[in-house]
Amino acid sequence: MTEETPDIETSSAENETQYDPGQGWSLDWSDEFDGDSLDASNWNRQVVDAGQFNEEWQRYTDSSENSYVEDGNLVIKAIHESDTHGMNEYTSARLNTANKQTWRYGKIAARIKLPYGEGIWPAFWMLGANIDENGGDTPWPQSGEIDILELYGTEDDSVVEANLHYADESGEHAQMGAVPFELEQGKFADDFHIFELEWTENEIAWMVDGEQYASMEITSDELSEFHQEFFLLLNIAVGGTWAGRPDETTDFPQYMYVDWVRVYKQI
Repeated sequence: MTEETPDIETSSAENETQYDPGQGWSLDWSDEFDGDSLDASNWNRQVVDAGQFNEEWQRYTDSSENSYVEDGNLVIKAIHESDTHGMNEYTSARLNTANKQTWRYGKIAARIKLPYGEGIWPAFWMLGANIDENGGDTPWPQSGEIDILELYGTEDDSVVEANLHYADESGEHAQMGAVPFELEQGKFADDFHIFELEWTENEIAWMVDGEQYASMEITSDELSEFHQEFFLLLNIAVGGTWAGRPDETTDFPQYMYVDWVRVYKQI
């Protein structure tokens, strides 16, 4: 790392509240990020050129400059490499568990402190394990996408959104439609929050700090994507079709801190 990561006011070691997944759930997998490096048996660092997805301005690297483990947290770091705002002027990280850790149904939870600012677009999400992007045979959106959280800094640093993407009966892109959750005060970069997804054969539901704010039934035939294996992703995008663009008001580097990620199965 070229510079020291800023101190985290709410450190995982000192101020973590106990997380209870609720009755009927048993821990199936977790990464607590307690070591000194990223666990390669869990995570891939994707290498992606700038502009490949959604006209995003960053390129994703496999460098430990952009993703590393420190003080009990996974850190994703978005770096502005020049004084110019534009395509390929930023680096960041996009981590996934493709071909390493996948699940069908369960409770997926993570304790995360998010970045902020114009053009900053962090996400914690899932893609179908059969997607052709990672060696599968199925294109998006037929593979399905579950957005556990997205934050658009250009819109509101105190709001995260939930969504589902899939192919409708004609094979065209369809979605649940973004559902927002807004903090009563402050922004998501001020502190850690627990983001949860509860995924059963009948329904997917979203929670922040134990409060459910969105749900969708997944029993119809056109939602068959959501009855297969999915893998996890964590990333910070910079700019993009839906995210606006960074400008002189955007502070860099931007950091996403992940204290832990856990997956529970129903007992």
